Amino acid sequence: MNVLVTGANGQLGLELRSLSKGARDHYIFTCLHEAPGLETVPLDITNKEAVDIICESEKVGAIINCSAYNDVNRAEVDFQMADLVNRQGVENLAAAAKKNKAVLIHISTDYVFDGTGNVPYRETDAAKPLNSYGATKLSGERAVIASGCKYFIFRTSWMYSGARRNFLKTMEELLARRDTVSVVCDQTGTPTCARDLAAFILGLVSGRRLKGGYGIYHFSGEGSASWYDFACAIKREAGLPGKVVPCRSADFPQKARRPHYSVLDKSLVKKTFGVEIPHWLDSLKAYYSQTRK
Repeated sequence: MNVLVTGANGQLGLELRSLSKGARDHYIFTCLHEAPGLETVPLDITNKEAVDIICESEKVGAIINCSAYNDVNRAEVDFQMADLVNRQGVENLAAAAKKNKAVLIHISTDYVFDGTGNVPYRETDAAKPLNSYGATKLSGERAVIASGCKYFIFRTSWMYSGARRNFLKTMEELLARRDTVSVVCDQTGTPTCARDLAAFILGLVSGRRLKGGYGIYHFSGEGSASWYDFACAIKREAGLPGKVVPCRSADFPQKARRPHYSVLDKSLVKKTFGVEIPHWLDSLKAYYSQTRK
């Protein structure tokens, strides 16, 4: 089967590249921008004609959409661009999947929830985004559903890897050169290792699990943590000298509001696919164990 991966030079895309080596399926890695040393087919998902051409010419059987406008603060002042990528681009992929009888695997976010709850969010809970990023991602989900294509939407949270800009990389840099780093302690969610999600998705594809069970699922690390907890764990596992100091969100006002609680309930994905999801701290320890090799 030919598998189209969009946003292949981002965090999740790079993990898919790494883990899919030697796979029996043929992966076509695409991205808006090329990256040195990586074979990349240029593709702008907001260009419907370009999406249609590559899906038809390559006889694509599955699309894994890792593309996203995910600058949460900038989305507040650049809503049009965020909407173009997170809604219109996704709509183009969904239409192409429908037309070519392909399955669309789309990555969404915990930011579709408002964070006013205090128990893990289920897929059936009402989505009420607090910011523009979350609103455009929710619109993307709805575009997928409305298209009539076969789809899996996986909402995830607080994703990190050793590549590209993310919370883990930022903390590593700051804790290496500052005496103290203030991190918010009143936002709770779950860190997710990009490799865990990539391995799960590739397992679905290689295991030919794309023929049913379509719908929305939650996939993130097990357990919960504040950003402060996450930063302390990074400091400890990486052996960095800086001190992590807790603070409140009000101490660091940002353009975009964040949910105070966005832990995701993974019961459905575990029951449906028989998958075991590691605790976020175990995944973090495994990440550092691998990077030290």
